[in-house]
Amino acid sequence: MAKTQITATPGSSQIIMTREFTAPRDLVFRAYTEPDLLAQWLGPRELTLRVEEFDLRDGGKWRYVHVDADGNEFAFRGIFHGTPTPDGTVQTFEFEGMPGHVALETLTLEEHDGRTVARTVSCFQSVEDRDGMIASGMEHGVHDSDERMEELLARLQQG
Repeated sequence: MAKTQITATPGSSQIIMTREFTAPRDLVFRAYTEPDLLAQWLGPRELTLRVEEFDLRDGGKWRYVHVDADGNEFAFRGIFHGTPTPDGTVQTFEFEGMPGHVALETLTLEEHDGRTVARTVSCFQSVEDRDGMIASGMEHGVHDSDERMEELLARLQQG
């Protein structure tokens, strides 16, 4: 199974995440853009995801809530910019527990021989915001999410 690469160059306000999935691009795009599929893979394994809003269009809003075993909730929200397509999806990303610290994320999907490379570039407002995201344990959530997506894609292809 592929490993997610997370690059956070010192002094930069970006995080770049790259992962190759064993699935065609259109299926990977569905996993990112269909709420019922998104809820099956996004976030750490120990949390449950509830998609409260998902308006996949230019200007459309999204809101997800992760819930832990004790019922604690962690909400995230954003807005889509431009029309999301497999060639590119741009959205804002904000943890409601730290309002005002907004990142701009761009996702691109490239298919080669039935495998798809997903690349997300997250641009933060400052290096401090970027470093805070890394310190929050985001790498654990990214790795768990990507492993869960790989498992979901395999199930969907067995169909």
